[in-house]
Amino acid sequence: MRIVDVSLVTEAVKEMCIEASHFLTEDMKNALELAAAEECAPLGRQILEQLQENMKIAGEDMIPICQDTGMAVIFMEVGQDVHFEGGFLEDAVNEGVRQGYGEGFLRKSVVKDPIIRENTKDNTPAVIHYSVVLGDKVRITVAPKGFGSENMSRVFMLKPADGIEGVKNAVLTAVKDAGPNACPPMVVGVGIGGTFEKSALMAKAALTRPVNIRSDIPYVAELEKELLEKINRSGIGPGGLGGRITALAVNIITYPTHIAGLPVAVNICCHVNRHAVRVL
Repeated sequence: MRIVDVSLVTEAVKEMCIEASHFLTEDMKNALELAAAEECAPLGRQILEQLQENMKIAGEDMIPICQDTGMAVIFMEVGQDVHFEGGFLEDAVNEGVRQGYGEGFLRKSVVKDPIIRENTKDNTPAVIHYSVVLGDKVRITVAPKGFGSENMSRVFMLKPADGIEGVKNAVLTAVKDAGPNACPPMVVGVGIGGTFEKSALMAKAALTRPVNIRSDIPYVAELEKELLEKINRSGIGPGGLGGRITALAVNIITYPTHIAGLPVAVNICCHVNRHAVRVL
């Protein structure tokens, strides 16, 4: 049994909220550079170059990459041999978000009630997903999610007979319906299988996978490649103003499902696909 004080969790979450809002991961930076080199449309290339310049200024001057610093989504992978002490884990995570958004001067975008809509003024509570894994480590992923692209996400409850062609149509429909509203170039997270809520969670988690790594399931890797090519033939382009590069990646996660169902969730993220990872 390994003892972990929750104060370490708070500090890590605080630092990651600030880090993710100011710096993209290396795979995302490389993807944007490659996109700028491959974009044929002059306006599209100009937009991609401006996005790179924006990213550079954000890092140098510690200004958020995007004014929408998102709702904090936290994935907590907790080793089953870990015991937390010093307080309640969920309180510790939310305290990290509170400190990160305060000390980082990040926009507070969370409202206390979805109908009454009074701002909580500290960007809490976070949306926290827990999973118990083997070992004595704690892996924390902080993924601030802006709502321009979040609002464009979809869940499709397909029939098994719809098959893989139905899956392709669902993903392409979600992307085409999103158009410029998702602030392309986008990253498309897809969850296939499970149940209604499991597919959505997988789609969200898929966005945190490096965009240069394909699925280790051969047919899924081929599906990711095919969908990316089709999305990039849609003509939506950078900023929705036309061009070749509409998406930087399609990341898919699958899970077993019921004989009567084929859930497909599409969680779209804009070019500011932010996440930071720490292991305690």
